Amino acid sequence: MATEAFEDIAGNFEFLDEWEDRYRFVIDLGKAMPPLEEALKVPATKVEGCASQVWLVPAIEGEGPDAVFRFRGDSDAMIVRGLIAVLLAMFDGLTVDEVLKVDAGGELARLGLDQHLSAQRSNGVRAMLERIRGLAANAATKG
Repeated sequence: MATEAFEDIAGNFEFLDEWEDRYRFVIDLGKAMPPLEEALKVPATKVEGCASQVWLVPAIEGEGPDAVFRFRGDSDAMIVRGLIAVLLAMFDGLTVDEVLKVDAGGELARLGLDQHLSAQRSNGVRAMLERIRGLAANAATKG
């Protein structure tokens, strides 16, 4: 259940043969994201378990399982900003119920990211996914 934005990223990955080019593409995705305001970079939005500084700020539209999941994020590491952009493409605009059904590991495996990230980066992605799923699960039960 990938979004159109995520499918665009997957399509671009198919055209890039070298991993160095794919990393550059992910970094460019991160550079294209608007930065998070400093006032939002607080302990409540910080994602623990990442080697880099990572902040995810949810913006849930509506209530219950049909609420639309939106978020913004930022990091002090360019590759991680890019990974946030990939996750944004994967989840932003889905209902919170749909977010909980996404096989994020499978989707990221389609890009080969599961095999080409360091152990620390993989742990960071897992921590971001846990935060996203937790925010969506919490929003799904409200209303």
